[in-house]
Amino acid sequence: MRRIASTKKKPFAPRLVGVIASPAALERAVRLRTPPDFFEVRLDAFVYSLGQLRDGLSRLRAPLILTARHPLEGGAGELNFSTRRELLRNFLGYATFVDLELRSVRRMKTLLAEMRRHQTGLIISHHDFCTTPSSRKLRLLTKSAAALGPSFFKIVVRTDTAEQLEQLAAFFMEARGGEVNIAAMGVGKWGLQSRLQFDRLGSACTYVSLGEANAEGQPSLNQLRRARRAYTK
Repeated sequence: MRRIASTKKKPFAPRLVGVIASPAALERAVRLRTPPDFFEVRLDAFVYSLGQLRDGLSRLRAPLILTARHPLEGGAGELNFSTRRELLRNFLGYATFVDLELRSVRRMKTLLAEMRRHQTGLIISHHDFCTTPSSRKLRLLTKSAAALGPSFFKIVVRTDTAEQLEQLAAFFMEARGGEVNIAAMGVGKWGLQSRLQFDRLGSACTYVSLGEANAEGQPSLNQLRRARRAYTK
């Protein structure tokens, strides 16, 4: 498969990403006077309200990351591969980036070709809501993602214990100087701590809610902004 971009690592300044995963979050995003750096739009959450979504997208005031999440990685509606691919193709014109799971990207050849024509950036992601994989597994995942030349590799894992958070932090500190930019975050009891910690350490992106959290431990946009003000004084 042809790579969508060079595998040479390019700097990616830490950004805030507001997650839009419901019609209510979309309305809040439209009304924001000071939007985050990006909005991530979860297309899998809008299958039954695509008209409302298209109208809202035209009123958003920040670049968009589009994703249609795999059901095994938290996707809504148990959507099959073809449905998720068509959602991404139909809304590709709105996207600055498209986020594809590492497990899905090699089946997305036609979409990747369209992304090249549109000059749309690629994000590779991996979500494990059950555990924190071993250091070896995390390194292998990162190597596989890096070979595809994404702008960054987003990795989300379970952090219910301090030990799991320490393991993820050790991986991040090792990987952040490597060939691909890393956005790391946890979900679970230590999820909030993980996102604040990795944001301070230079995670490529920190994902925040625009109201109700989309994952356990996810901070709100205002909460993360307050934290940033506190640790940049």
